[in-house]
Amino acid sequence: MKVGLVLEGGAMRAMFTAGVLDVFLDQHIHIDGIVAVSAGVLFGVNFPSKQRGRAIRYNKKYLNDKRYMGLHSLLTTGNIVNKDFAFYEVPFTLDPFDIDTFMSSNIDFYATLTNVHTGEAEYFKLGNAFEEMEVLRATSAMPFVSNMVEINGQYYLDGGIADSIPLKKCQALGYDKIIVVLTRPLEYRKKPTPSWIFNVFYRKYPKLVEKLAQRYQNYNDTVEEIINLNKNKEIFVIRPSQTLSIKRIEKDVEKVQAMYDLGVEDAKKEMPALKEFLIG
Repeated sequence: MKVGLVLEGGAMRAMFTAGVLDVFLDQHIHIDGIVAVSAGVLFGVNFPSKQRGRAIRYNKKYLNDKRYMGLHSLLTTGNIVNKDFAFYEVPFTLDPFDIDTFMSSNIDFYATLTNVHTGEAEYFKLGNAFEEMEVLRATSAMPFVSNMVEINGQYYLDGGIADSIPLKKCQALGYDKIIVVLTRPLEYRKKPTPSWIFNVFYRKYPKLVEKLAQRYQNYNDTVEEIINLNKNKEIFVIRPSQTLSIKRIEKDVEKVQAMYDLGVEDAKKEMPALKEFLIG
C-alpha cells in the first residue's frame, strides 16, 4: 500500500502544515509521495529530511529580519521574499537543510508550478533540492509581489494559481491512500477578485489572467470535492479546527507560533482516526 500526501500552500498559514508534519514525524507516519504547492513545498520538504521543528525555528528567528521577507525586499529586489537570503543563505548556511536525508528518504516529492504562458500547472519531481532551488522559488512566487522565475526557458509563478490543492495530481499518481493537509478551516471559500487587476499586471499573459480569474471557482470546487471524498472515507483530511488571524507575510511571531501550535494540536487529535484510515 502506497500513501500519498497533498499539501496546500497559503504562505504563513502553512505553518499549520509544519506543525502537522512534525507530529507525523513523531508518530512515524509513513509517506511514499508528496504533492505540494507554494509554502506547502517550502515547509513540506522538512518531512523527508526529518528535520522536526526546522520550519518554525528559522521562521521565528528571521521573520523580522529585513533580509528575509517584506517591503524592504520587495522594493530592493522585486520579490517580497528575498531570493538570496531565504532560498540560499538560510538553507545552505544559517539553518542547513539536510539534503542527504531528503534524497535518501525514498519519498517522491512533487512541487506544483504555474506556467505563465500556458496558465497550466506543471509538477516538478524534486531530486537534489539544492540544485533545484529555483523550483522552490517558483512554486512560492506569489503573484503581484514576485518576479517570474525562469526554469529551462519557461517562466513560472506560484503553483497555487493553477492548482491550489493538487489532489487530482496525487490521485493520478496512483496512491492507495491519500492524506490532504489544508490550511483553511471547513467553512472557508474564496471570493472572486475583479479581473481588471490581473490585466493590469499580466496583460501580456492572457492564459495566466484567465487562470487567475478562475482561481476562486476552481479552489471552491476542489474544496467541495474534498469534503465529499472525506465524508466517504476515500481520503483523509486534516484542516485547521479554528480560524486564526494571520497574514500571508506575517511579522508577528506569536501569531506564527499559534498557527504552528494549532497544527500540532489538530494533528494529535486526528492521529487515532488517521492510523485507522491507513490500516483500513
